[in-house]
Amino acid sequence: MASQARRRAADALLRRPQAGAWASARRFAFKALLHSSHMYHEAKSSFAHHGVKFSNLEIDMPAMMSQKDKAVAGLTKGIEGLFKKNAVEYVRGIGKLVSPSEVAVNLLDGGCTTVKGKNIIIATGSDVKSLPGVLIDEKKIVSSTGALALKEIPKKLVVIGAGYIGLEMGSVWNRLGSEVTVVEFAPDIVPSMDGEIRKQFQRMLEKQKMKFMLKTKVVGVDTSGSGVKLTVEPAAGGEQSVLDADIVLGGRILVDKRFMTNVNGVYAIGDVIPGPMLAHKAEEDGVACVEFIAGKEGHADYDTVPGVVYTHPEVASVGKTEEQVKESGIAYQVGKFPLLANSRAKAIDDAEGLVKVVAEKETDRVLGVHIMAPNAGEIIHEAVLALQYGASSEDIARTCHAHPTVSEALKEACLDTYTKAIHM
Repeated sequence: MASQARRRAADALLRRPQAGAWASARRFAFKALLHSSHMYHEAKSSFAHHGVKFSNLEIDMPAMMSQKDKAVAGLTKGIEGLFKKNAVEYVRGIGKLVSPSEVAVNLLDGGCTTVKGKNIIIATGSDVKSLPGVLIDEKKIVSSTGALALKEIPKKLVVIGAGYIGLEMGSVWNRLGSEVTVVEFAPDIVPSMDGEIRKQFQRMLEKQKMKFMLKTKVVGVDTSGSGVKLTVEPAAGGEQSVLDADIVLGGRILVDKRFMTNVNGVYAIGDVIPGPMLAHKAEEDGVACVEFIAGKEGHADYDTVPGVVYTHPEVASVGKTEEQVKESGIAYQVGKFPLLANSRAKAIDDAEGLVKVVAEKETDRVLGVHIMAPNAGEIIHEAVLALQYGASSEDIARTCHAHPTVSEALKEACLDTYTKAIHM
C-alpha cells in the first residue's frame, strides 16, 4: 500500500514492539509451517504407497522452525526492499495519533519522534483477544503467534475456535503428531463457509483424527499443574467437562466509502474496518484508499474477495454461499463435481474434495464458487475473475482447460450447473 502511494504516503509505523515483527510475518510463518508439516505427513503416511521407502523418519523441530524463520526473514526483507525502492521512510516504533495530522512514536531503539502528514492511514491490523478466564501467557495458553514458536510437539493440543486460523494451526500440529481437539461455541466450523462444503470439510478433518466439540464454550482454565485443565460446557448450558492439554491455543472503525473516518484527513483500512479480516482484502483497501487520497477513483469489491483455509485439502470460496442465495430469495441453480471423477486428482491419489457452483437461474450468472481440493487457493482465482466480470457458468464451461488438471473440476461443475457434467 505504501509502495503504491510512493511519496504521497511517506511513513510506515510498526505497531507491535517485537523487533522485526510484521503483521505479514505471521501469515508467512503459517504457510511455511503448514508446508513443512504436510511434507512430514506425506512422508509418514503416503510415500510408501508410491514406492518411496525409508526408515527412521523423525522430526527435527529446531530445523523446521529455522526453515520457517528463514522464509519469514526473506519475505520481510523483500518488503523492506520495496519500501526503499519507492522512497518510503520506515519508522520502527509504537505510534499514537495525537492530532489529525500528527503521530507520536515511541521508537523501538529508544527515544521518540513525531511524524506529520496531510493524510494519515490507520492500518494496524488485528490481534488476538483473550477470552474471559483464559489469559494468554504464550507458554501454556498461546495465541496463534505463540503456536508458531513452540519448541516441541505437544502431546495434546486444544484449539479454541474453529475459524480459519484455528483450523490451520490445529492442522499443523495434528500432522506433526499432536492429539488435537477443537472447541467451538457455534454449531458449525467456519460459519461463513458454504454449508455442504463445511460438512464435508469437517468429515475430512475428523478422518485426519482432529476432534471437534461444537456448541461448546470455555468457562475456566487451570494452569497450576504441568499441563492445562480446560473446563467446558454446552453453549446452551449443561453439565461441565474437563479437557486435559499440554497447550491451549486460543470493535471496528467506521469509515465512509472513501475509507475516511469521522476526522478529516484520517483514514482506516484492513482489519480495523468492517469487511473480511484478510490480508488481501486489506491490500485492496490500501490501494483504493491511496487512490482516493490522490484524487482518483478507488475501488474495493468485497463481494469478490476470496477466502482460503490452508489445510489439506485447501478450502477456497468466493461470492455467496447457497444458504445466502436461498435466503435472498433469488432463484438459483447449483452444479457440483467431485474430485473422485477428476483424472489429475485420481492420478496423484488426492481425490477427496468437491467443487460447487451457485448461479442465478434466469441469467446463469455465477453467484458463488466453493472448492475443496489440493491447491484450491490457486484454482479459486478463475472464479474470482468470473464474478468480477459477471460471467455465467456457461462462460467458464466453454473455456478450454488444460488436461489433466484439478482445475478441470471447476469447468465440470459449471457444466453441471447449466447442463450436465461430461465426466460424471
